[in-house]
Amino acid sequence: MTLDPIAANHPFLKGFTAEQLEFLAANALPAHFQSDEVIFREGEMANRFYLIIKGAVVLETYTKDRGSALIGKLGAGEVLGWSWLFPPYYWRMDARTVEPTDAIFFYGTRLRQEAEQNHDLGYELMRRVAAVAIQSLQAARGFPRERPLAL
Repeated sequence: MTLDPIAANHPFLKGFTAEQLEFLAANALPAHFQSDEVIFREGEMANRFYLIIKGAVVLETYTKDRGSALIGKLGAGEVLGWSWLFPPYYWRMDARTVEPTDAIFFYGTRLRQEAEQNHDLGYELMRRVAAVAIQSLQAARGFPRERPLAL
């Protein structure tokens, strides 16, 4: 599989080598979600992530005193999911579409295994996913996010 031109231009993929992009493409699939579709739930095993091509996804968490609370909203050019790279590999929030959404699905478990052997790939993945995690945490605290992902 090769990444289609739209996916290949996603900000997350800029700067990977041709060999790294080939490996990423081999572990990717197109994904489409309808509006109001749950992509993952807090507490489920995190074994994947998505590059959003088109559409919008909200990140939510549940609290006993407030019920469902909005953490943030992601759109085209952004990355959904970072828990697949950090133990204990469980989602730390819910993700739900708010409009039809196209994305590229990546097998995070397989990427993590390859990163253990290929440290150049591992470094690039860690650098990029850590930036996503930091932006997510800042958004949860009310700080504005840089959009799209700034690496």
